Amino acid sequence: MSNEPSPHHLDRRGFLAATGLVGATGALQALMTNTAAAAGPGRGNNRGVRAADNGGYGPLEPASPNGELLLPAGFSYVAFGETGSIMRDGTPTPSRHDGMAAFAADDDGIRLVRNHEQTEGSAFAQPSYDPAGAGGTTTLVFDPDRMRLVESFPTLAGTVRNCAGGRTPSGSWLSCEETFTGLGVQHPHGYVFEVPVDSEGPVEPTPIPAMGRFTHEAVAVDPETGIVYETEDRGSAGFYRFVPNDPADLSAGGSLQMLAIVDQPRYDTRNGQRPGQPLPVEWVDISDPDPDSDDSLAVFYQGRERGGAVFARLEGAWFGEGSVFINSTSGGDAGLGQVWQYRPTGSSGGQLILVYESTDPELLESPDNICVSPNSGGLVLCEDGGGSDMLRGVTTDGEIFDFAALNSSNTSELAGATFSPDGRVLFFNVQTPGVTYAITGPWHNGAL
Repeated sequence: MSNEPSPHHLDRRGFLAATGLVGATGALQALMTNTAAAAGPGRGNNRGVRAADNGGYGPLEPASPNGELLLPAGFSYVAFGETGSIMRDGTPTPSRHDGMAAFAADDDGIRLVRNHEQTEGSAFAQPSYDPAGAGGTTTLVFDPDRMRLVESFPTLAGTVRNCAGGRTPSGSWLSCEETFTGLGVQHPHGYVFEVPVDSEGPVEPTPIPAMGRFTHEAVAVDPETGIVYETEDRGSAGFYRFVPNDPADLSAGGSLQMLAIVDQPRYDTRNGQRPGQPLPVEWVDISDPDPDSDDSLAVFYQGRERGGAVFARLEGAWFGEGSVFINSTSGGDAGLGQVWQYRPTGSSGGQLILVYESTDPELLESPDNICVSPNSGGLVLCEDGGGSDMLRGVTTDGEIFDFAALNSSNTSELAGATFSPDGRVLFFNVQTPGVTYAITGPWHNGAL
């Protein structure tokens, strides 16, 4: 492991503060406590964890400027970066906006690196990894004082189904392909690609095979160790970690491992779980992270053979105060979603804890991306359910509330929730038809 700092190095506390992770553990710890208490008689009615007065914000109502969003009183929004809008180089903005992160930029601006979960078509920029890969990333420069988009441009092209990802302490975005192949593509897919936030145009797309070839979703990086935790979006999914040889250079290789439960090989987390019960963890090696196979579960089966645990559709990942929190979109007895916490201990162990399991779609259905407010430590969960989706908030007392919804019949998933580093603006995406929103307002009135 190298001790040389990168040009964009942030220490652990600085990284947590910049990404809004400081103090956020309290929200999920409280949620775990409330859910565990609800796990006895009457567990099927979890309405006791709904926050009073909608998290302090009151009811949602059509917001200015034109009522596209339902928000609490006093909040407003702007929409930008729509599918088809022309970017700096003349390229139309790709569709299917998904995972995203916000970074501080020069002149007090904000840079957003945004995924596009496109599959079929041709690369929207050059250089490209695969001319038949329609996915990738765009970078948007946003002025938070004037609440307007300054410019946008392609930064990764020729990839497939770039769903989520995660930011790194060295100032980059890891974009994950939620696929193992693609229609008519000329190169293998299912990789992680790195996009520096200061890129001014398309990067040379280079997969990181050592991080695994599987149906990726999101990553979360521990800034203290450099370990990258990875989720897999399959009905039978693993939770992985990549231990890099050099945390400042992920392309330098490392080892891929899969989470297992001590003395309970092939443990199934998908149902029959009890919130708040710690499960001791170990990590098993993946001998071939980049298999030459047509089976999208080739990596999963390697870990499973060695006793790895199975999850139901792992999606969003978030690191804070020494823990990784992950969303299982379809986990739980009701299939409505779970939130898990992994607490690492040393280099090889730790604990896995079920923080929350939804039993009522009115409270939470199919949690996908997750982020935390730097203002309060409250959480934002993006839904990807069967009906109209919402941004749900979680208070530091562990109570759920509604924060934002589309004021239309659009049932597209919501994705990419991320706060500006100073906590003034919350950004998120509506995947279809593809638009990014920026929300501002009296955050101090409530739990975010």
